[in-house]
Amino acid sequence: MRLSLQAQYAICGIFDLAYNGGGGPIQVRVIGERQRIPARYLEQIFQRLRRAKLVRGKRGPGGGYTLARPAQDITLRDVIEAVEGPLDRLLAGGLPGESTARPAFLWPQLALGVAEALAGLDLATLCRDASRLAVPRAHAESPMYHI
Repeated sequence: MRLSLQAQYAICGIFDLAYNGGGGPIQVRVIGERQRIPARYLEQIFQRLRRAKLVRGKRGPGGGYTLARPAQDITLRDVIEAVEGPLDRLLAGGLPGESTARPAFLWPQLALGVAEALAGLDLATLCRDASRLAVPRAHAESPMYHI
């Protein structure tokens, strides 16, 4: 299975928010810079994540996005379905030009297996794994005062 670029960006963006957020809002521009994702495209993705109630947006100075639920309550299935639509519809398409000799019964089983695997991976687990593997966290730069 190959995830669309949009789904990959959504996972990278919401992971960055969970891993580096520290509870405060983060601007899409900052996430985009860290993840090397165009900010305008990432903003569209975050709008879909907001409509799916996975993130919350805050406007104005000091604004940005935060997770709408605890990280352990947001699965990769939630994220992918927010940007791609229901996985059962997405994965159960089968091959074009179906033949009676092909195992058509297999596609729904594969779709279910992939959906269950994605539902078993939540953001908190990803963040723990990243921390265990020493993935560097973003740190806000401390203000420097010159006298």
